[in-house]
Amino acid sequence: MSTVSAAHSTAHSASACRAAKHARVQQLITADEHSLTELELLLTTLPICSTGRVFVEVPDATWIGELAVPPRMVVTWLDRSQRSGAPGTGRSCTAGQALSRAVTAWADEMLCDHDHATQVHLLGGFLGTADIVDHLTERLGFAADGIHTPERFGLTTAR
Repeated sequence: MSTVSAAHSTAHSASACRAAKHARVQQLITADEHSLTELELLLTTLPICSTGRVFVEVPDATWIGELAVPPRMVVTWLDRSQRSGAPGTGRSCTAGQALSRAVTAWADEMLCDHDHATQVHLLGGFLGTADIVDHLTERLGFAADGIHTPERFGLTTAR
């Protein structure tokens, strides 16, 4: 799996991150209960000056815990047991559904002006990840090769 890009191999020092003109790297990261270990590993590679959002979908609140993220990043836990499925169906939320809805809504609002400098790492399950990739590439114009997903999904081209 190729979740760590060349951008992460660049050394970042605390003084460089404090500089006024230092470009901050925006991150969009997703995970689910099956990819928490991969998520924690990825988070350790992020520069301290990273900004952005981490979305984690889990079956219920017992899965919610602490994640070490850079100070300018926000973690959102999505508890499937507390969410409904497709509108009007009365069904429960299925795996990947809460993640897909939350991320596409966030991307529509926060990834303005074709912001392709954002680092995208999608570690969640196949269904939610496929929906997010489709949204980012088809609606927002992201290049598929700039979106990092597990190789086994075959959704994007690794860099």
